Amino acid sequence: MTAVVIVAAVAAAGYWLYSRVYGPPAAAPQQAQAQTPGGARGGGGGPIPVEAAKATVDTISQEIAAVGTLQSNESVVVQPEIAGRVARLMFKEGEKIAAGAPLVELDQTILKAELAQARAELTLSEANAARTDTLFRQGTATARARDEAIAKLEADQARIALARAKLEKGTILAPFAGVLGLRNISVGQYVGPGDRIVNLESIDPLKVDFRVPEIFHAALKRGQTLRISVDARPNDSFDGIVYAIDPLVDQNGRAVRLRATVPNPKDMLAPGMFARIILVVGVRENAVLVPETAIVPVQNDVVIYRIEQGKAIATKVRTGLRKPGFVEILEGIAPNTVVVTAGQIRLRDGAPVEIVGSKAGS
Repeated sequence: MTAVVIVAAVAAAGYWLYSRVYGPPAAAPQQAQAQTPGGARGGGGGPIPVEAAKATVDTISQEIAAVGTLQSNESVVVQPEIAGRVARLMFKEGEKIAAGAPLVELDQTILKAELAQARAELTLSEANAARTDTLFRQGTATARARDEAIAKLEADQARIALARAKLEKGTILAPFAGVLGLRNISVGQYVGPGDRIVNLESIDPLKVDFRVPEIFHAALKRGQTLRISVDARPNDSFDGIVYAIDPLVDQNGRAVRLRATVPNPKDMLAPGMFARIILVVGVRENAVLVPETAIVPVQNDVVIYRIEQGKAIATKVRTGLRKPGFVEILEGIAPNTVVVTAGQIRLRDGAPVEIVGSKAGS
């Protein structure tokens, strides 16, 4: 009796486990047919579920990606033109200065003495020239003597101009407005022509030099806009304008060099920064766009399934420009056309479809 009870319990447990894993026993064919009216889904002859969206109209631009380096609009290393000892520094490192602002004053003692000597010699030369000319008119001086006196006068006048120029060069001025860098000299230091004093940078606007492949040469024009980003400010972008295109194509890299200006009123950018550049070479208004997932390549053609009266119609199209997530359609469909964006793998031309997860109404 006990054995019969154990066998019955094992059988019941097995039936319960089978039911949990495989489900209840299948119904009779007539009952299953009754549970699936018409056999639309169970028989596989119903509409195919797809996702869809409407073709939109928007502005699209043709863009070229490049990299470049920011440069100062003007850049110079301030250097003396004459030798002398630094008497006074008239600037602070890193400050902004105006054009013509005095930067360095050299010791002018010798320069002023040279100018005074030249003036004295000029006074004597003027007197000698006047006296010799009078004697020549009276016939008591030769023409040679008069010519020599005039030549000495002109030489002393030139010596005066030279002494004045050297005295002016004793004060070094800023050639343009900008920001000063770090100085390389100190007060009391003796400097000669060409010694580095300080760098001066004009940083508003900045220049950016970059290259693009020569295949885009025909699309390049002065005045085109660009957008740059730098690693130092990852959340910001800056606009610029191309103002120069090098007429010589680099035969080594097969690239065209361009130069653009980028406004920098808040000094957010600095010369020497690495820049990522997006150059806009063309803009089209009223472009017809579809999600890129709607594109189906078929051999050498591009096909889109448009939905009309609940059916998927395979339509050959011609594509144009792209922007993130969207493709321009030049020919084949009109704006507001509902197109299939997911589920094309099961479609054929004219197949009935049912739209699910649609953005077609947005």
